[in-house]
Amino acid sequence: MKLLIIEDEPALSKSIAAYLAGESYLCEFADTFAKALEKIALYSYDCILLDLMLPGGSGLKILEELKRQNKADGVIIISAKNALEDKIQGLQIGADDYLAKPFHLSELTARIHAVIRRKQFGHSNLIKQNELEIDLLAKSVQVKEMPVLLTKKELDLLLYFIGNKNRVISKAALAEHLSGDLADMLDSHDFVYAHIKNLKKKLHEAGCDSYLKTIYGVGYKWEL
Repeated sequence: MKLLIIEDEPALSKSIAAYLAGESYLCEFADTFAKALEKIALYSYDCILLDLMLPGGSGLKILEELKRQNKADGVIIISAKNALEDKIQGLQIGADDYLAKPFHLSELTARIHAVIRRKQFGHSNLIKQNELEIDLLAKSVQVKEMPVLLTKKELDLLLYFIGNKNRVISKAALAEHLSGDLADMLDSHDFVYAHIKNLKKKLHEAGCDSYLKTIYGVGYKWEL
C-alpha cells in the first residue's frame, strides 16, 4: 500500500514513515503546497495524510484539487488546527477522516487501515473470492482454507489487483505502486514481472483459479 505524507515538519514525517514501514506501507513525501500538487497530479495513492498548514498554500486547496481531478485517493487530515469549522470544511470537500495533532501513531495506522478498507474492500477486514480468502488485519492469505505464504510485495500486489478488479493495470503503474517515484529512475520494470510470476505460481500451486490475467502488450487484470 502506498501513502503520501503532505507535512512540512520533517521530524514528524520521518517518524510516521518509519512506523508505517513496519506495517508494510510505502511512504512518499511532500513538504510544500507546490510539491503536493505535483505529487497528486503525477501519482495515485491508497491514502494521503494531509496537513492543512503548508508553505505556499492551504491543504484545503489540495482537497479541492483532488476533487477537481476526480481522484479516488483516501485522505486523512492531520493538523494542529482543530477548530470545528476546519474539520467540517475538510470533510465536506472530500476528506475521509480528521486527526488532530498530537496523535498516537497506532491510532493513525488504524485510521489509515479503515479508510483503505472502506474505499477498496467494502468495509470488511476479510476479503473472500470463492476459494481465496485474505485477512487484512492478520495479513494472511488462504486458498481452500490452506495458508499461502506471500512476501510483502506479493501481498501488496494481490491487494492492489483485487482493489482494482476488472481494470487493466499497466506494468508502469504497478512499478510506481511498488516503488513510488523511484520507479522513474529504474531502467526496466522486470522486477514487476518477477513479483507477478511468483504470485501467480504460489496461487496456482495452492489451487486458486487463474483470476490474474496477462493482457499482452498492455498489462494485467484481476478478473471476477
